[in-house]
Amino acid sequence: MNPGQAVSEARGSRGRARVVHAVVVVFLEFFAWGLLTAPILTVVHETFPQHTFLMNGLVHGVKGFLSFLSAPLIGALSDVWGRKSFLLLTVFFTCSPIPFMRIHPWLYFALISVSGIFAVTFSVIFAYVADITEEHERSMAYGLVSATFAASLVTSPAIGAFLTARYGDSMAVLVATVIAVADIAFVFFVVPESLPEKARLTSWGRPITWEQADPFASLRRVGKDSSVLLICVTVFLSYLPEAGQYSSFFLYLKQVSQFSPEAIAAFIAMVGVLSIIAQTVLLSVLMRTIGNKNSVLLGLCFQVLQLSWYGLGSEPWMMWAAGTIAAMSSLTFPAISTLVSHCASAEQQGVVQGMITGIRGLCNGLGPALFGFIFFLFDVELSNVQPPTSRDAVTKSAVPGPPFLLGAFSVTLALIVAAFIPENRQLLEEETSPDNVPGPASTNVALPLATPTSESEDIQPLLQGSM
Repeated sequence: MNPGQAVSEARGSRGRARVVHAVVVVFLEFFAWGLLTAPILTVVHETFPQHTFLMNGLVHGVKGFLSFLSAPLIGALSDVWGRKSFLLLTVFFTCSPIPFMRIHPWLYFALISVSGIFAVTFSVIFAYVADITEEHERSMAYGLVSATFAASLVTSPAIGAFLTARYGDSMAVLVATVIAVADIAFVFFVVPESLPEKARLTSWGRPITWEQADPFASLRRVGKDSSVLLICVTVFLSYLPEAGQYSSFFLYLKQVSQFSPEAIAAFIAMVGVLSIIAQTVLLSVLMRTIGNKNSVLLGLCFQVLQLSWYGLGSEPWMMWAAGTIAAMSSLTFPAISTLVSHCASAEQQGVVQGMITGIRGLCNGLGPALFGFIFFLFDVELSNVQPPTSRDAVTKSAVPGPPFLLGAFSVTLALIVAAFIPENRQLLEEETSPDNVPGPASTNVALPLATPTSESEDIQPLLQGSM
């Protein structure tokens, strides 16, 4: 059997799995969290009345660091035992803190922190999509998944704000809990496995080595290949400020620009609609016209402009204008994920995506803590929960958002690094030989390395990062 027949046969054996399954899982998870946009602003301030930005950053810093530690192991295990069971775990633990928001806020924040162990939904989702799509289809599929995240935020914050205003925070939390349970049930009862049964059954007895589970070993492996190193440094430098921004941005809008919960919901909806357009129609066009690498560079340029505007702007109209640019910067991670998926073999998708998600997890640990500490140093605090009645009541600063300017500098460095990424290069060549592959390689099917082409993410994601 030649390699092409092997790939076709492997894909045929899991034909029931569809990209739509991944889309529904992502949509329900982040729709549930979107409903809590208004309640979370109150809960954070009530729980941490002193140094709100700093404590919020530390909570999400712990969560992100735990994600960094666990992502390589979950990615490797999903390559061996299948995606569905780990998708179920990640969705369950990501959503488990929701009902405790009003029951016991301190327990809620504790669960938010420890949920980072399994809060790597996008790592498993991207590997799931890679299992069931051909290489030329993958960029569109990744863009669709990322756009679905944005779509889930188009209406959910507004609905959550309405429920909170009409019935109180408890009703919004209850509805979010019901949707989270529905998502878990959907994964358990409806989502099919994407890996072929033969590969999973023959792999149960194969152990997972410490080398595969050790996140720092993943970092050491990154350094052995110059192309992988450049990609991962780009991810780190660009996602570090993004993670910090996501953990504090809604609080920042309320404090500096005096956005009401309704205005925040409208802002998220606008960015969500524009991100859908950017990550579906625009991303596909860019991949065909300027190529994968140039799409990454363009997304990074928009990110620099967005962060600079956030850092220097204090008027509401400035935030709205920067939000349109934020939608364009959402192109970056789907383009990077596509680049990586094109450069790794089919049986290594979980490990490779786990490696990138591990870098993002490290940023999810460092970014929020860094932003919270810088806000603390510059004495930027959430002084009240309700927006002030007068703009004159707020003392304006020449630089209202110092962490965002630091983030713009970091992304500028990422842009310089990304310029040196080669466009045609096979990655992880030593990792993908049959002797080194822990999962489907045991079926004796020789799956070739995919070569990068000019065609094409949690995100972890705007809202989850802020929770």
